This record gives sequence, C-alpha cells and structure tokens, in this order.
Amino acid sequence: MTEILVLYYSRGGSVARLARQIARGIGEVEGVSARIRTVPPVAAVTQTAAPPVPEDGAPYVEARDLVECAGLALGSPTRFGNMAAPVKHWLDGLVAEWASGTLVGKPAAVFTSTASMHGGQESTLLTMMVPLLHHGCVLLGIPYTEPALSSTRSGGTPYGASHVAGSDDDPQPSDEEAQLARALGRRLAALVAKVAA
Repeated sequence: MTEILVLYYSRGGSVARLARQIARGIGEVEGVSARIRTVPPVAAVTQTAAPPVPEDGAPYVEARDLVECAGLALGSPTRFGNMAAPVKHWLDGLVAEWASGTLVGKPAAVFTSTASMHGGQESTLLTMMVPLLHHGCVLLGIPYTEPALSSTRSGGTPYGASHVAGSDDDPQPSDEEAQLARALGRRLAALVAKVAA
C-alpha cells in the first residue's frame, strides 16, 4: 500500500479535522492510504520538554515518515497570513532531507484554517508551498472543476483546502469545506498512484 503523509499542526482542532477529511479522500483511491502525523509545539522559552508522544491525536512526525511516504499534505493554522511557528520550525529542520533529496518528485498539497474570512488563508497556503518547492515537491491544488470551489461561502481555495472557524472558533468544517478537503486528498492520491505506476 502506497502511503501519503498527512502532516499538520493544530491548536483548536480545525486543521486536525481538515487533515482527517483529506485522509478520507486519500483512502478513496485504490492502493493509497494516509499516514497522519503532527508536528510538536514550540515555545520561545522551554522549561520542560514536550512528551515524546502526544497525549492524544496523531503521533509526532519522524524523519522516516518523509522517506517512507510517496506524497505529502501539509497543514497549518494561519498566523498573520503565514504558517504557524511549529510548522516553520519543523520545515527549518529539514536540511538533511533537503540535501539528500528526500522529497524530490513527491506530490504535495497544503491546507489551512483561519478565524476570519479574510484572515490570510491564501497567503498561508502560498508560504507553505515555497519550502516544498525548494525540496523539489510537485505541488497541486484544487481545480475549479470541483463544483464546491465555486459555491463555497467559507473556506476553499484553488491553492489548497481551507476552513473558516469564525468568531465562535468552530473547528467543524462546513459541508463544502469537507468536500474540498476530500477532493484535495483524492487528487493528491491519484497523482501519487500515477507516479508510483
């Protein structure tokens, strides 16, 4: 079974729920499955180390996850139009993987969640794409042939799946956001399957 790494950081649960929808879409493509992982949190001052395994949710990502997976879906909440610090910190630590070409030629996609409608979803998705381009990934998004992309009144962009949590910080994706996340997962899995063949 070919695996795609669905890797994310989530504080309020929105990005984690999008990750599960993307994983569902990946699982709809025959011969492809999702490996869900998260990045550990970071802090400016660390007094105690984070546990080696999270108390709940997905396990922390390891270097072997990148080696063993045939594709990558990377997710982060939006922080002032950019990816969250834990995702950037993780990406900054991939010098050995960059030097050895671990991700070269592997299909990749990105996803995010914001609190407000114009909270920087597209710029966050673009900032996550830049390091993946440096790693040699083959990036893909969501084409307008997906009907929900033209009708959504919340998240969803051609750059990747997204969610608007709103002022109530609702982590549950809308029906259209979930459809678009699954579509992104299917699209990523279909490309991975073609590359593997």
